[in-house]
Amino acid sequence: QVQLVESGGGLVQTGGSLRLSCAASGRAFSTDFMGWFRQAPGKEREFVATISSGGSSTYYADSVKGRFTISRDNAKNTVTLQMNNLKPEDTAVYYCAVKRYSGAYYRSGTYDYWGQGTQVTVSS
Repeated sequence: QVQLVESGGGLVQTGGSLRLSCAASGRAFSTDFMGWFRQAPGKEREFVATISSGGSSTYYADSVKGRFTISRDNAKNTVTLQMNNLKPEDTAVYYCAVKRYSGAYYRSGTYDYWGQGTQVTVSS
């Protein structure tokens, strides 16, 4: 049974940093894209970042480019999102996701497995 478990969320002030982690289990994910999405209250889930299977390619939403960094460790089946210079508009529930097959990396519908989410709140 595939399971994705996020951790590292919390409350931080504007300009602060948080590091989100996602531990995947149930199968090997070394050939899959792994990514992060977020959903704020009253809004649709949106793409944040994704990383290719080997880690050589990363993609970011324009809103987080230059502030967030995604990385992965295939030996540990983990993906991490380092978030710096956080802003109140980054407040959301952050979800880890795995994409097994081809499809637009920025579309949530192309991802096959999802975590339960972790809350990130940035106070002004």
